[in-house]
Amino acid sequence: MKVAVFLPNWLGDVVMATPTLRALRRHFGQQATMIGIMRPYLAALLAGTDWLDQLWYFHPKSKDARLHGPAVARRMRVERFDMAVLLPNSLRTALVAWWGGAKERIGYVRYGRGPLLTGKIYPRRVRRQIAAEPMVDSYLAIASLLGCTQQSQRLELATVAADEESADTVFKSLAIRDDGRLITLNCSGAYGGSKLWPVENFGRLARRITERLDHDVLVMCGPKEREIAGEVVRISGSRRVFSMADQPLDLGTAKACIRRAKLMVSTDSGPRHVAAALDRPVITLFGPMLPIWSENPTQRAVNLVLDLDCIGCHRRTCPRGHHRCMRELTVHRVFGEVTRLLDEEEASKAA
Repeated sequence: MKVAVFLPNWLGDVVMATPTLRALRRHFGQQATMIGIMRPYLAALLAGTDWLDQLWYFHPKSKDARLHGPAVARRMRVERFDMAVLLPNSLRTALVAWWGGAKERIGYVRYGRGPLLTGKIYPRRVRRQIAAEPMVDSYLAIASLLGCTQQSQRLELATVAADEESADTVFKSLAIRDDGRLITLNCSGAYGGSKLWPVENFGRLARRITERLDHDVLVMCGPKEREIAGEVVRISGSRRVFSMADQPLDLGTAKACIRRAKLMVSTDSGPRHVAAALDRPVITLFGPMLPIWSENPTQRAVNLVLDLDCIGCHRRTCPRGHHRCMRELTVHRVFGEVTRLLDEEEASKAA
């Protein structure tokens, strides 16, 4: 049995697909060959897991033609896949699987790709609109269609030795304490500015954590968030607040650093799912997106969302121009949740 699994395009979505990868591997067994097809910049995310035998890279907008759809389809034809599991809902992935000659093509009937599928799932609708449901459950429904019975919603990631060695270097370079008194902040928002909490709030929160809770703070960032991470450190005015801006920004190092923290405070973006998959508690600051898309009963999660009539607009920028959903979420409220989670952890250890 040879199975191609087309993985989602966003970091957080790949993490939310890990329960499905685990279920597929258990179902097909070690005798099957499972090949993941994904964006190249997300490959390190799955390092340390054993669900996929190979990773192929697919990026239709890449300058490298070997990553385009026709090239991937030709490669699939050579391998002669029995099945392609399509986790993204795009027409493009269905076309590549069809061009690639996969005998079975399993996925959701959306964006006109129904005729290309042999195994079809129809999304649940309410009044003709696709119903909101957790992404983890949406992906697992594909596994259920294939007969997977051993399912768990638990997100799962791992680190490898090289990741931990890189994190050791980061901690030594920044002089971060190694006694576990560390909280990570993630202020990124690749989706758009509507997901961002004011940078001054992150700075004030970081200062409170260091001064009142005696924990170090590490501000995570990607290549495009270096400046924001540095600004958080500057605003905090604390020698115990550090950023990854001048450190290795690969996913492996990030995973290892996040794993060492007690918890993460994050905007609604990919790194929060990484923290959850590494069994770290996460406080998420929600704005344009509703928490339902990422709800998961296996996580230690605090979802902070204001009661506004415009919550859940899903817009990349605030259509009303006020951005109240994030601006009115106070530092005091977020800090209170940080304190509560740390107190709960201490009480758990004492018990």
